Amino acid sequence: MKGVTDETIELARHITMLILDVDGVLTDGSIVFDNEGNELKTFNVKDGHGIKMLINEGVILAIITGRTSNAVQRRAVELGIKDIYQGCDNKIAAYEDLKIKYALHFTSIACVGDDVADIPLMTRVGLPIAVGDAVEDIKKFARVVTTKDGGRGAVRQICDFLLKYKGIMGRIIDDYSKA
Repeated sequence: MKGVTDETIELARHITMLILDVDGVLTDGSIVFDNEGNELKTFNVKDGHGIKMLINEGVILAIITGRTSNAVQRRAVELGIKDIYQGCDNKIAAYEDLKIKYALHFTSIACVGDDVADIPLMTRVGLPIAVGDAVEDIKKFARVVTTKDGGRGAVRQICDFLLKYKGIMGRIIDDYSKA
């Protein structure tokens, strides 16, 4: 991760919610249609396992995305993500809803973006993060940037970063090594 400093480590320790965009963050940004017009998306299994580990440790995961897709709904349910906002022209309304629902202060929220539509969220959270292949303009708003690209392990890198600096990852590794 680029931009990891004592300050960003301290911010990571206090994150209780991670908000994810989908296209370009959970996926590589490709939108594929089959001959019947069904939209297909590819998700990274390592990203998914990182999400599950965060959820198991009590971090709230949410999706806020501008597009609507059955594939996103299915993947989110598989991973245990309960807060799914699709078709959001105004991502701030969803964000404010989440803050109220969970009584969160902005400093306890991180979000991950890849394009300029994510700037409004990134300017309102405590830890804004961009994926490695995000457009350059979005990286200016990020405190940290992954070295991995969207849909190619960026989300897992973020999950590991949060778990490590929350002091949890060592225990998780120990638990897996004893299984």
